[in-house]
Amino acid sequence: MGPQARATATRGAIVAAASNLVQDWICKFSASHPSHAPVMSASLSLSASSAAKSDRLIVAFSLALVASSMFFWIFPEVDLLVSRWFFSPDEGFVSSSDPNLQWLRKSSPWALAAVIVFMLVRILRDAIAGALTWSRARRRIWLLSGLALGPGLIVNGLLKEFWGRPRPVNLDVFGGDAVHQMVWVISDWCDGNCSFVSGEASSSAWLVAAALVTPKQVRPYATAITLLYAMSLSLNRIAFGGHFLSDVVLAWLICGLVFAILYRLIFDTAYPFHSDITGRMK
Repeated sequence: MGPQARATATRGAIVAAASNLVQDWICKFSASHPSHAPVMSASLSLSASSAAKSDRLIVAFSLALVASSMFFWIFPEVDLLVSRWFFSPDEGFVSSSDPNLQWLRKSSPWALAAVIVFMLVRILRDAIAGALTWSRARRRIWLLSGLALGPGLIVNGLLKEFWGRPRPVNLDVFGGDAVHQMVWVISDWCDGNCSFVSGEASSSAWLVAAALVTPKQVRPYATAITLLYAMSLSLNRIAFGGHFLSDVVLAWLICGLVFAILYRLIFDTAYPFHSDITGRMK
C-alpha cells in the first residue's frame, strides 16, 4: 500500500470513529432522556435541511456572480447603453438634479442608520435584562457582521478604493475625460471612491437582508417594501451617472454571497441544537 492509500485509509478510519462516537453519544443520551429524543432527532434533521439550503444558496450566488461578470466582460457595451438612457448631450445626467430623486438618495444613510441603531438598542436591552441568548442575538450578529464584511470591507474598503474604475459621469463619452474600464479591471483612472462596485447598492442589499429576518407576521410586507426601496436606490445611482449597471448587479451578488456564507456559518453550524434543548442538556 502506497503512502497516499495509507493516508486515505487513515482518514477514513478517523471519520468512521468520529461518526460512531457521535452515534453512541446520541444513543446514550436518548436512553437517559427519552422525552428529549424525538425533539433532538427533529432538531438534527432541521439543522441538516437548513444547512443544505444554505449550501445551495451559496452555490447559486457564486454561479450568478461568475455568470454576470462574464456577461459584462464579454458585452461591455451594455453598461454604456444603459447609462445612455439617462444621459442628454445638452444637459448631462438630468436625473441628478431632480429634487425627489435627490431626496431618495439622501434617505439611504438615514434608513441604514435607523436599522443599525434599532438592532444595537435591542442587543443592549436584552443584555441589561439578562436575556441576551445566542438564539436572540444571532440574527443581529449575522446582519452586523454581514454589513461590516460585505458593504464595509469588500465593497467600500477594497473594490471601490483600489480597482480604479471611473464613474459614468467622468467618461469621455459622457463629457468627461476618462476611458471606460470593464468589470474587474484594475486601473488608475480613479484615485478613490470609484465606480466599481456600488456602495449604495450594497447597502440596499443589506437592508433587504434585514427585512428577510423580521418576524414572520410582517416579513412578506417588510421584504416587499424594502425590496422596492432598495431597487429604487440602486436604479437611482445609474440615473445619476454615479454607477454602471454592472456596478449595481455585482454589488448585490457579492453581498448576497457574503450574507449566504455568514448565514451558513452563524445559523447552521455554530449550534446545531435549538437553544431550549441545549439549556436542558447542561
